[in-house]
Amino acid sequence: MPDLANERVDHRFKGLPPDAEGLTVGELAAQRRSLFTGGFTTPVLALSAESVEHNLRLLEVYAERHGLAFAPHGKTSMAPRLFDRQLEHGAWGITAAMPHQARVYRVHGVSRIFLANELVDAVALRWLAAELDADPDFRFVCYVDSVRGVELMDEALRAAGAARAVDVVVELGAGATGRTGVRTEAECAAVADAVAAVPTLRLVGVAGYEGTMPGADGERVREWLHRLVGLAADFDKAGRFDPAIGEIVISAGGSEWFDAVADVFAEIPGLSLPVLKLLRSGAYVSHDDGQYREKTPFNRVPEEGALQPAFRLWSQVVSRPTPEQAFTNAGKRDAAHDLHLPEAQVVRDARTGEIRAAEGVTVTGLSDQHAWLRTAPEADVEVGDWVGMGLSHPCTSFDKWQLIPLVEADGTVVDYIRTFF
Repeated sequence: MPDLANERVDHRFKGLPPDAEGLTVGELAAQRRSLFTGGFTTPVLALSAESVEHNLRLLEVYAERHGLAFAPHGKTSMAPRLFDRQLEHGAWGITAAMPHQARVYRVHGVSRIFLANELVDAVALRWLAAELDADPDFRFVCYVDSVRGVELMDEALRAAGAARAVDVVVELGAGATGRTGVRTEAECAAVADAVAAVPTLRLVGVAGYEGTMPGADGERVREWLHRLVGLAADFDKAGRFDPAIGEIVISAGGSEWFDAVADVFAEIPGLSLPVLKLLRSGAYVSHDDGQYREKTPFNRVPEEGALQPAFRLWSQVVSRPTPEQAFTNAGKRDAAHDLHLPEAQVVRDARTGEIRAAEGVTVTGLSDQHAWLRTAPEADVEVGDWVGMGLSHPCTSFDKWQLIPLVEADGTVVDYIRTFF
């Protein structure tokens, strides 16, 4: 397993202090530098240490309270240090979407992986077969959503000489025009029949993802979740689950509807085997100041708690050409912009170090390397000031940064989060 603390700091990692060149990440973290006075350059993305810890604990408690197992989607951060923290906070395993992500997980010691996709790439299946055969404690589960996919998986696994069958769950599509997944229960049964006909695969449950359902609302999501649970019950009644699997997997739940998942999964009827009720929400670890601030289920169930946005992108004002305009040195290469523009939140005064609210400051656009700010008459901003911005959509925020300072409330950097996209 790679020792991330011994990786050398160099030019690859934007925003880090130039005078840290040659130090290991562990050595730099031990110096506990200030994000503001410790030599960091802008733009620099920071994660709040307190907010990350709060979010980890909140979802741990939530899953425990509702009797859910939890395999957070690792594609959000692709950060093994955060995977470790999630596992320490009760996660069953880590979810992946692509074979490359699963390879990263394995290199960093993740022993349970749920691949929320159908895996039909012969090269990736050969790698998977070798991993499973080499490590009897490695648990891997992936989707199947077509008879053709089953054929391709079987062909590749046979060619690889796989000794262990690959555990699969039939993916039920969330709506007739949703993303992936089998559309009807009859087609699901046909896929399950195809799995039963080959020795290289083993049916262990059903799953799906409600987050891309067209026109999703609470009623439609719950209706689909009841279909998913009913599919598992029908499969069980028909004897499709070998008792040797030990438990039946029923999995759903992104970061927008896990309250509905908790409600419906609480009503799962008694089946012939114990049920692993597997939630897969991933964005919670950092939360955000846009997409998930608006759509988090905790807005609907405030008595359960509230997530805290952990991202703050700091950039410096490099131009103030008119009283109505300012420009900072962070743009599309630095900030997520696929769902919402960044949100100007605070200004750190270059003269005094004081941090104040970014009153009258609005991000109106991004160039590759600049943020466009509209400044109202009350805006107190000048060249040299740092502007702290909140971001929307964790999945496209993490992937722009390879090494992210983890910062305490007073600005002390206590660790660094390495990403592998």
